[in-house]
Formats: sequence, structure tokens, C-alpha cells
Amino acid sequence: MKVIKAISGALLFVERAVVVLLLGAMVAFAFLQVILRNVFATGLLWVDPFLRHLVLWIGFLGASIATQQEKHINIDLVTRFLSPRATNVARVFTNLFAGSICALLSNAGWTFVASERSTGGSLFTIGNMEFASWWFQIIIPVGFGLMSLRFLIRTAEHIIEAFNPTPTVQHTTNVPTLDD
Repeated sequence: MKVIKAISGALLFVERAVVVLLLGAMVAFAFLQVILRNVFATGLLWVDPFLRHLVLWIGFLGASIATQQEKHINIDLVTRFLSPRATNVARVFTNLFAGSICALLSNAGWTFVASERSTGGSLFTIGNMEFASWWFQIIIPVGFGLMSLRFLIRTAEHIIEAFNPTPTVQHTTNVPTLDD
């Protein structure tokens, strides 16, 4: 369990650092573009598509972070009525399912990126330097791959928890359970 948590924590640190850097770059380039347009009546042609792709990167990395923290979209109505062990077993199956879907989407993303790479299209050009579109779209398969890995890690954690539960603090709620 410690090894799994260490790997997950290291990955979380890297993801958060990249999100912070990308968000800082987005703010700086958006501010620069606003100043150039409003003060100097000009702008950089490549900034807008660059910012759109940074949003894509932040979205995928944020989704991976949300998956690690189990803050992603889920419907847990059923697990509110289950025992802790049954909840962990249910989460094993739901995480395996979600991880499988993300793995399939990652595979489809690799196919998409390979297609984009073979066409040789560029997203924008700065001077003599061309930036290929697939460089920025690589986050699609990587992002889904990260989420699939996160779901796999969560699956392992729930398997361990189902067979070796750790004591939890009881929280009082108004939601009825099977024990009531």
C-alpha cells in the first residue's frame, strides 16, 4: 500500500506542477494578448490556438488529479447503503470499468494523434519554426492513459481496503443506511 501511495503521490506532484506552470503561461499569454490588442491594436496570431490547447492540457491533467482524489463525477447512491467492505468491492468494479473505458479512449487518442502526425499539419508558425498540431494533441491519449492508471491504482487500493480495512471515523448523516 505504501508503494502505491508513493507512486500516486509522486505522479500527483508532477501533475500539479505542470498544471501550475501551464496556468501561469495561460494567464501571461492572455494578458499579453489583451495588452497588444487594446493598447497597440495588434496581437500575436499564434497565441489564441496555443491558449485553446493549454486549456485542453489543463483539463486532462485536472481530470487525472480529480480521479486520484476520487473527486471525479460518480454516482454513489448505492454505496451509501452498503457496508464498508461491500462499498470497497463495488468501487473495485466501478474503477475497473472506468479504467477500461479510459484505456480504450487512450488507444483511440493514439490513433487520432498518429493520424494527425501522418498528415503533417501544423497548429501555428512562429518565424521559421512550425509547431505540429500533434505535439499539442498528445495530451488526449496521455491524459486518458493517466486517468486509466489512476483508476487502476484506486482499484488496487480498494482491493486492499476490502480485505484489510482500516478503522474509519463514523460521520453522522441524515441518510438512512441498511443498519438503521
